[in-house]
Formats: sequence, C-alpha cells, structure tokens
Amino acid sequence: MPRSLASALADLESVVEGLPGAVVGFSGGADSALLAYLARRGLGRSRSLAVTAVSASLAPEELEDCRALATEWDLDWQPVATRELDRPEYRANGRDRCYHCKSELMDALERFATRGTVVLGVNTDDLSDHRPGQEAARERGARFPFVEAGLSKDAVRSISRELGLRTAAKPAAACLASRVPYGTAVSFEVLDRVGRAESGLRRLGFAALRVRHYGDSARIELPLADLAEAVEEREALVAAVKAAGYRYVTLDLEGLRSGNLNSA
Repeated sequence: MPRSLASALADLESVVEGLPGAVVGFSGGADSALLAYLARRGLGRSRSLAVTAVSASLAPEELEDCRALATEWDLDWQPVATRELDRPEYRANGRDRCYHCKSELMDALERFATRGTVVLGVNTDDLSDHRPGQEAARERGARFPFVEAGLSKDAVRSISRELGLRTAAKPAAACLASRVPYGTAVSFEVLDRVGRAESGLRRLGFAALRVRHYGDSARIELPLADLAEAVEEREALVAAVKAAGYRYVTLDLEGLRSGNLNSA
C-alpha cells in the first residue's frame, strides 16, 4: 500500500476506533460501506451497528445489497422504516428537501443511541456540493469520520480497493428523490416510477445511471462511454422506461452528472 494511502487509512482508523461505539448510517454505497466495515473491524460487532433507512426513496436493489454486505462482513445490521414522505416540507421538494430527509434519518438512528455515536459517510468532496442534509446531521451531533480524516471520494475508493471490498467501484446511488427537480412534489408514486425505470435499465446492463423525472417524461443520464450502446439498445431501453409508466423517453447527450439538479 502506498505510504500516503497507508497514512490516510491509519488516520481514518484512529477516528473510528476512538469512538465509544458507532451507529453507521448504511446505504450500501462505497462511503457508508467502508465506514461500516471499519467500524465492525475496529470496534467489534457489539460496539458497531449498521442501520439502513428503508423508504420509497431507497432503490430495492440497494436494500438487498445492504443485506448481502451485512452477511458477508458479519455486520450487526438493522433495517429501519423511515417516514420522510409524512413530512410536508419533504414532499414539497424545496431546495432544503435533504434537510428534512436527514432529520428523519437522524430520528431513526438516534433510537440506537445506546450503541454509540451516529456516524455518516460524508467525504470532503461532499462539502462543496449543495447538501443541506449535512447541516441537519451536524445539528443532531452526527460525526463524519472521512471529513475528520481528510478523505476525498477517491481516497475512500482507493482504501476500499486496497482492503478488497467489492464496493470500491460501486457507482454512486443517491436517493431516488434526487431525480426529481426542486419544486416538483415528491410522492410515493413518483419515487416508485423512477425506481422501476432505473431497475429496468440495470437489468439491461447499465450500472451507472440516473432517470430524471419530468412528469410524463424521463430524461436518462448515462456515462458518456455508454451512450453509443444506449442508442444501439434503443428499443429495449425505451420499453424498460415506458414499462415504469413514462410516456416519453429522452437520452441526455451531456451524460451522467451526479447532483446536477442542484445547479438548476
């Protein structure tokens, strides 16, 4: 392992192992997965708990992968239903939507406060984006070990790769509500439609993707390298998205841009 990476891992382990215990917000992505793995390894099973918030904004595939990872890594894992859709501020989908979503998550995680400190997989790259959820988490006392250790997303992936974690290259998968433009109401029906459309595309072999919701229209974002294949597979792609309930299907020629609705 390169010296700089070894030093980064040592700093991260120092932060995690200095906790009295850890309650990890575990979505199954590269960030939260590494955090859950290191908490289990450094603190032991009795002092670490991985908690997955289950709601309409979590893709079904992500829940199943959390379950699989918990088994593979012997995590103490707890799925917990969250009810962000019961919050009018969340449904209204203003630019502070993530604040209300993270507040609901913190309500869920704090039920396990006796197990330790709530920790979330926020990395230093996340600090430059529009992330009101971070404010909600900080207000409630959550800690961000990657930020404390000065780790970027690339560092998280590099450490994960060095540790042999299969999540090292896992594509980012923000909550399904992030596919809905601000000002468009979020509902179970909308999230279900987005989730089914994305699941259909994954079954066609597209791993990294976003289906942006615009009423009856779906705007598909894929990595630029996948655009030619998408055109070749046009009929199957259109059928998969229309099966989810969309009338019109478009392909964004600018490609996949995570969080691009934040700049809209």
